[in-house]
Amino acid sequence: MTKSQQRFCSDAEAASFRELQQRLPQVWEMIRDPQAPEHTSVILPSMSLDQEELAKIQGSPFYEERLLFTLIRLRHPRARVLYLTSQPIHPEILDYYLHLLVGVPASHARRRLNVMCVYDATSRSLTEKVLERPGVLERIRKWVGDRQCAYLTCFNSTHRERRLALALGIPLNGVDPELLWLGTKSGSREIFRRAGVELPRGCENLSTEGELLEALSELERQRPGLKRAVIKLNDGFSGEGNAVFHYPAGLRRRGQARSRALQEALQHLRWPGSPQSLQRYLTKLQQMHGVVEEFLEASQVRSPSVQLRVNPDGALEILSTHDQVLGGPTGQVYLGCHFPAGEEYRRQLLEQAWSIGQVLRDQGVIGRFGIDFLVTRQAGGPWNSHAIEINLRMGGTTHPFLALEFLTGGKLDPRTGLFHSPRGLTKYYFATDNLKSPHYRKLVPEDFVDLLAVWGLQFNPNTETGVLFHMIGALSQYGKLGMTCIGNSREEVEDFHRRTVAILDRATGADGSSSGSYQPLFDETVPQLA
Repeated sequence: MTKSQQRFCSDAEAASFRELQQRLPQVWEMIRDPQAPEHTSVILPSMSLDQEELAKIQGSPFYEERLLFTLIRLRHPRARVLYLTSQPIHPEILDYYLHLLVGVPASHARRRLNVMCVYDATSRSLTEKVLERPGVLERIRKWVGDRQCAYLTCFNSTHRERRLALALGIPLNGVDPELLWLGTKSGSREIFRRAGVELPRGCENLSTEGELLEALSELERQRPGLKRAVIKLNDGFSGEGNAVFHYPAGLRRRGQARSRALQEALQHLRWPGSPQSLQRYLTKLQQMHGVVEEFLEASQVRSPSVQLRVNPDGALEILSTHDQVLGGPTGQVYLGCHFPAGEEYRRQLLEQAWSIGQVLRDQGVIGRFGIDFLVTRQAGGPWNSHAIEINLRMGGTTHPFLALEFLTGGKLDPRTGLFHSPRGLTKYYFATDNLKSPHYRKLVPEDFVDLLAVWGLQFNPNTETGVLFHMIGALSQYGKLGMTCIGNSREEVEDFHRRTVAILDRATGADGSSSGSYQPLFDETVPQLA
């Protein structure tokens, strides 16, 4: 996305939004007070991203359920939550989350919760669906009541979320869309340079095939013998906007032969997910713009990330670190994450992320955002880190960390990156949105809740360990759901994951034990979760 493409509204609209946002620090300070008066959070889990790219993610319509962890706000006895959805959320799913609110009667929390659905299953963003329905907007305004004590939370901020905030008359706890450029692939590289943080060699702000070929050529001149490069669309996400370029062997240093060889190699890009045509990709590049970067090679490579937040009062916070699990044909599709990131390089990442966060804060960014890194080392050598991209939004590591807070009420130590529960236990987890099997389609929410009860697939507040599920609504249609396995050690987390998969596979016949319809199982050979 170019800077000119960010301008979707008039100067008057932008000025009105800035004026509205001045109310946010006061609202933020109020809701953090244990004695706060009644206040309302409007949760908008809209993924306002490129719909063509989003469609590549299986089950993406049910990603709206990932922010149900924000119901943690109902722990405050005077908090009210309005949760917007495109399609209805099954009552069993809501009950599942409400009963996890330890110390709060589920009936009391339910009275302070309103789940409002627009009944629109089209692929457009939820924000767009809400904005075009005056009746829905009016019902939201009535339920919110006092707009001086309310704010809007969203997955990501665009001009549509800005317009919704103005239509409702409540501030948006998120980045001003005028600053979205900072979170593109090209903008990220500029921010990394300002922060003095190492980044891969490359070139940004590319839009044409000619610019792309010149950038690939120049990169190889800087790195003679480079084998691969990565091309990234500015607004791609989860690795779906990336393509891997393989340099031809024996590439000549200059002349038309070099140009022809690069042109030919461009015809053989490798895609992280399903194959697509080069021409379609070049069209997206022209629309979004993008970058070319060296493909970092080493004997050991990991993909950690750091999540931060700039509060409305300007305070910068480290929220979490993760080691991301990547897959797909090119190893660039996000599949899940381990918390926290590896001890060998965690402090290094925290320092670099803090420097980047300070630059973003000084640019006026507020809300949650993530920074992706690549850490590499040769055998026996030190870990070297490179900042890869900034995501000025919630991401795949946001909801599992919300789940950890939701269940334990603990806090992260920003010096070490470790999370401690109120009882002083150090917590670990593994999370994924991609626990899937065609056999899991046999399960509807009622069946799944039965499994939870029978096999103890639940979080145990006494041990502060167990499993929490999300995207349960995607099971029947896609055979896919998400889970967060929380333990007091990495080994315990891995054991929870293994046993959970074994139970689901056994219950649905995914392990070959059954080919019929779903039957609740009581097989003692499958271990009960503690």
